[in-house]
Amino acid sequence: MLEVLALMAGMTSQPVVNALPAPPKECVVLLHGLARSDRSMRRLEKTLTTQGYAVANIGYDSRSAPVEELAIPAVQEGVDDCAQHQPAKIHLVTHSLGGILVRYYLARKVIENLGHVVMLGPPNQGSHVVDNWRRIPGFRLLNGPAGMQLGTDPESVPRQLGPVSFSLGVIAGTRSMNPILSLSLPNPDDGKVHVENTKVDGMSDFIEVPHTHTFMMRAPDVLEQVIHFLRHGRFSGG
Repeated sequence: MLEVLALMAGMTSQPVVNALPAPPKECVVLLHGLARSDRSMRRLEKTLTTQGYAVANIGYDSRSAPVEELAIPAVQEGVDDCAQHQPAKIHLVTHSLGGILVRYYLARKVIENLGHVVMLGPPNQGSHVVDNWRRIPGFRLLNGPAGMQLGTDPESVPRQLGPVSFSLGVIAGTRSMNPILSLSLPNPDDGKVHVENTKVDGMSDFIEVPHTHTFMMRAPDVLEQVIHFLRHGRFSGG
């Protein structure tokens, strides 16, 4: 009898593999905007994590180099981080310049298990702010080489990238907290980008939200729309 009890005790001390949580089936790469950091995407990161996604919130020095040098390393870091979770799909959610980095990357490389992409306030057709402020002393110092490439002229990086060929949802803000910069923009705008300039040929869905460029990624309704697009490939009500 004692031997049987000892055997049973030994059996219960063994780890139960099936009790471990299953790895997330989908992963989301987050890319912040110009002159920001991964901290600006923390609320979105936490929200996505609570929804069951694995998240790779990538920080990169947005003012250190042109788009051509930033895009591949930043996006690839996120893809590689996600790959460790062996996800069925890899999604991407970006703010501002981050969207241009993704377009540049996907024009040159393939993510085999790419899911959906959501861009918040992307200057997909450039920004008039760059057109009107690029010669102002200190503008290049504040925005770096990549910032100087985001004008609306035909030679700007966004205008050179062409239509998208992936599932893309664009969220544009319609409120500004910077009246001075808004003077450089056609209305409506989010303080940095004209609403029409967030659009790009080939996008799957588009919505406007009453938020500013700087803080839209923290707004509860924006977070809900991001999650809805990642799940369904369209925005709620779209």
